[in-house]
Amino acid sequence: MPRSEARVATDRPHRYAKQLASHLGRRSETTWDEERGEGSLLFQNGGKGSLTATDGALLLTLETDSEHLDLLEGVVGSHLVRFGSKDELVVQWTRDGGAPGTTQRKETD
Repeated sequence: MPRSEARVATDRPHRYAKQLASHLGRRSETTWDEERGEGSLLFQNGGKGSLTATDGALLLTLETDSEHLDLLEGVVGSHLVRFGSKDELVVQWTRDGGAPGTTQRKETD
């Protein structure tokens, strides 16, 4: 399956990962382990993802068929950007082989 990754710089990776897993859990199967700083996402279309909180960043990965990769990048990225609007988070996805994916950021007026 095609894969996409994003490294989102933030001082609060655990907080955002927990919030993202909780919110996406309304329509998908999600987990979040605060102690380990890791979580998983399982989407209805069969795609899957992971959340990993590290010092200064939240690492995101997605795997799904190529026709849904843009969609899942947009869903995960846009929710994270909205949660972190005060911190002006930017989610820039990179796909297998270094190809650029989509980018989500706070819209300017």
